Amino acid sequence: MSHYLHPQQREHIHQLATRLLWRSELPTWLLIIAIYTGWFTTLAYWRTLGLLPATVLLIWFTAWYMSLQHELIHGHPTRFPRLNQLFGTLPLAVWYPYGLYRDSHLAHHSNDRLTVPVDDPESYYFTEESWARFAPWQKRIIHVRNTFLGRLLLAPLLDIVQTLGSAVAAFRHMNLRAMLMWLVHGGLLAGLFVWMRHVDFSPVWFVLAVSYPALALTKVRSFLEHRAADDPLARSVINEAGIVWQVLFLNLNYHSVHHDLPGVPWYGLKAIYQQNRAVYQQRNHGFVVKGYSQWLRQFWDKAVDVTVHPGIKREEHE
Repeated sequence: MSHYLHPQQREHIHQLATRLLWRSELPTWLLIIAIYTGWFTTLAYWRTLGLLPATVLLIWFTAWYMSLQHELIHGHPTRFPRLNQLFGTLPLAVWYPYGLYRDSHLAHHSNDRLTVPVDDPESYYFTEESWARFAPWQKRIIHVRNTFLGRLLLAPLLDIVQTLGSAVAAFRHMNLRAMLMWLVHGGLLAGLFVWMRHVDFSPVWFVLAVSYPALALTKVRSFLEHRAADDPLARSVINEAGIVWQVLFLNLNYHSVHHDLPGVPWYGLKAIYQQNRAVYQQRNHGFVVKGYSQWLRQFWDKAVDVTVHPGIKREEHE
């Protein structure tokens, strides 16, 4: 339970949590059914739908699946992590083993170290030492990545390269846990590709025209999702996005609420924010956006200033 809400507001959250719909996790169970049914049915009947409509639907379901994986990591729909993992292990999104994402994301939820390079594995910031070692062309790539267009087109590629690099490192250093994670992921992915060939859907097309755009969609959500700030409460954004984005991202646009209450299921975040809107906007120092179109207009081809972390000192990493 959040320590930053008034007792009356905390009581309201408690009342929500005791409702049958909340406790049953029915919305998450229905979400799992919808995503798996939609993904596999679209692939199975892609000829009937047509290649373009099937591709658009698969992009949606694949991006939605990545949002579901995030929900599974945070303990939904069951209290058993291994059971939740079963629902998120299939590599429908291709690139990331579930376990790799889980370990990285849980480390990201150390709010006191949020955005701090090295400590936060999902930070886009760098230490002074790292930035100084970059060649000019590398800095240029980072600046392009920090535009909204670059985050859509270039950031997924950079993430993929980094992830595959971690796979190579796991085998080079004989990290048995990571090796097993990648072997399971690769085996399941091979099985999915074989099935795609069975239904005459090109795995190459899926990787390039479905998986990559789906990963790019997730980059819309993460664009300036966090900022460096002295107060940890001011580091996570509140994005008052439209209903389509809310559904696709499972209300993670209310990111300040999620970091305050990471155990709250996706269908509770919006209700809590609406009930405590003024409180959350005050505590995160007005870090509020009126939808992703605001970022698009402001940073379409202009880089957001996310390079050297302004609050980190050189001696902290020596």
